[in-house]
Amino acid sequence: MAAALDYATVSEIFRRFEAAEPEPKGELRHVNAYTLLVAVALSAQATDKGVNRATEALFQVADTPARMIELGEERLIEHIRTIGLFRNKAKNVMALSRILIDEFGGEVPSSRAALQHLPGVGRKTANVVLNTWWKLPAMAVDTHVFRIANRTGIAPGADVLTVERALEDRVPARFQLHAHHWLILHGRYICVARKPACGRCLIADLCPYEEKTL
Repeated sequence: MAAALDYATVSEIFRRFEAAEPEPKGELRHVNAYTLLVAVALSAQATDKGVNRATEALFQVADTPARMIELGEERLIEHIRTIGLFRNKAKNVMALSRILIDEFGGEVPSSRAALQHLPGVGRKTANVVLNTWWKLPAMAVDTHVFRIANRTGIAPGADVLTVERALEDRVPARFQLHAHHWLILHGRYICVARKPACGRCLIADLCPYEEKTL
């Protein structure tokens, strides 16, 4: 874990990310808030590409809670069988769809507490929905964000919640809406877990990581 960077350095890091990609997007395909919620819930312990392959046909026939209930659990399983933990995820999707209909009028709520009330929806999933769909500056800390936050010193912390709160405290307000997407993409394609591509890194000169691969 690197020591925390100073405010000016963190600001410069995100200034560079913004200059390179002003409007970063998540890679999970969706057509509305409900399909985003389902896609993120399915993505636990799975790749975005794998989820996108499974949901391409699924969302053509089940893009609302009512249509998902009509589809039924067994037919849902047929669509998502290639995704890890598909049986448990199918149960959760059916259960959350029913709750959305019964308690929220079929709409996806914009409250973290309400989202976390849904089966299979943890804090990270809730934060992705709040950020991506509702455009709130929520920090979804996945393995990539956790690694980058600690490796670079942007927001060091021993656990996910500590990193999330450190990001909220340390990332300048103007960058908070897109911060977690920049960090995810940086971790996915440049600052990978093993042999990070430091030679192609926008922030290599600002990063204190001792095992750079230049």
